[in-house]
Amino acid sequence: MTAPIALHFPVLDELAERTGIAVEFYDPTGARYGFPTFPYHYAPDNLATRRQLRAAGLRPDGHDPVAQILWRHRAQRRVAYLYRRDLAKPKWSASPGQLAAVAKALEARRTCRHCGITRPYYIPRSTGACLVCEPAAGGGGR
Repeated sequence: MTAPIALHFPVLDELAERTGIAVEFYDPTGARYGFPTFPYHYAPDNLATRRQLRAAGLRPDGHDPVAQILWRHRAQRRVAYLYRRDLAKPKWSASPGQLAAVAKALEARRTCRHCGITRPYYIPRSTGACLVCEPAAGGGGR
């Protein structure tokens, strides 16, 4: 079992106590939103979004989110889920066989079905032919 994490943000707690103004998306206990909630830029340091974990070379490892960030963007309410950094594991790296398979698939996308030449661009799927074999497909004068 893992230790519980502190979800309170002291600056926002003091603001509510001092002025009586509650920040709209600050709910560290989850009483209002059913899930611990923080405003944009005010999540605890020990929590991270999937994108932040990925930038650090980590993954959530199947763990469920423990909190969320809510903010408004135009007329929509946006959400980003937060995961515990201490439970995150290193990202998987592709095996040499997987990398070879991806390289082979990308080369096949550049090989013309008609002339068999590998081009420096991806062949349009609509025609399946390179721009030399199917000049009208290049978007030129039709």
